[in-house]
Amino acid sequence: MNAAYDVVIVGGAIYGSSVAFHLASDPDFDGSILVVERDPSYQFASTSHTNSCIRQQFSDPLNVRISQYGADYILNFRERSGMADAPALRLHSFGYMYLADTPTFAAALKASQQVQASLGAGTRHMTPDQIAAAYPFYDLDGIIAGNHNTLNEGYFDGGTLFDWWKRGAKRAGVTFVTDEVIGMTRDGDRVTAVLLQGGAEVACGWVVNASGPRGARTAAMAGITLPVEPRKRYTFVFQAEVPLDRDLPLTIDPSGVHMRTDGKYYMAGATPDHDPAVAFDDFGFDHAIWEDKVWPAIATRIPAFERVKVINEWVGHYAYNTLDQNAVVGPHPEVANFIFVNGFSGHGLQQSPALGRGMSEWIVHGAYRTLDLSPLGYGRITANRPVIEKAII
Repeated sequence: MNAAYDVVIVGGAIYGSSVAFHLASDPDFDGSILVVERDPSYQFASTSHTNSCIRQQFSDPLNVRISQYGADYILNFRERSGMADAPALRLHSFGYMYLADTPTFAAALKASQQVQASLGAGTRHMTPDQIAAAYPFYDLDGIIAGNHNTLNEGYFDGGTLFDWWKRGAKRAGVTFVTDEVIGMTRDGDRVTAVLLQGGAEVACGWVVNASGPRGARTAAMAGITLPVEPRKRYTFVFQAEVPLDRDLPLTIDPSGVHMRTDGKYYMAGATPDHDPAVAFDDFGFDHAIWEDKVWPAIATRIPAFERVKVINEWVGHYAYNTLDQNAVVGPHPEVANFIFVNGFSGHGLQQSPALGRGMSEWIVHGAYRTLDLSPLGYGRITANRPVIEKAII
């Protein structure tokens, strides 16, 4: 490890590796990069607990474009990454199915479908009869409409994407170190150095906050307030006694429970009814969520799921943006060399291709070139001006 780097990235999971890879791959960048990761096993990283899905079904046009970029990147990974030995990635496009049980929700789905269709997404706004014809296993009692898209929307292997970004970054000369940033030196409008737990002080030209649920703590080291906190999200993998006769779209039930095909099994998840911020190391599991919330919801919506067996379960942390549950990206308006990639609130993996590239563009060129990500900048935090996204899971 050197005494100074042009870019120091705090956090080496999906975003730290994406930014590092895209920077190192940019022919106009000839600087040095250090990635500081506190736990190289990534045992408790949000990246390791993701359900690894991608969707274009957002209400905000920028979020739609970000995921469209991500889908294209995944489908053309070898070419887009420039790594000739990288594997081909597959996108299993079983799609998302949003179900509405009120006229207000149905109208919101219809409006979102029109936004998505205008941008080239394949989303259909469906009646209950149309849903039943396509997926007869649903019990649609109380459902009045739905949105579904099977074009470049579903599951992909996020673990392989992450692994090859990290591998590619290392090949390109990026230094990864196992340590933890515990402080920063700020001189006016710049962070000039980071202090590591191991005792080193590393001078820097740029700092990238890619520390997931710990993002607010990292920002505070530079004297910056960031409204991001860790919140628990639960996932259950289960086997059905009688499997469905076709893929189950990632179904968002009006109860808030979601479920989807997971190979020969199925996966379901939910937000706890009591949803406070938790400690960074709190991964305690509430088993009552399955019995009291998840299983009743999935068995009601899909009667075949009355007879299921849980075979795996885990709890992970969302990096939850309390302002608007959208990403905070780009430079701080006053600390100009402090870059955010934070607050994804569950959308992080699918947005990592576009946002990793975007942060690289900003650092190298001082502007976004592929997608204008400025609406997701920090300025909306100080102005208390949330980006309204209706399709939050």
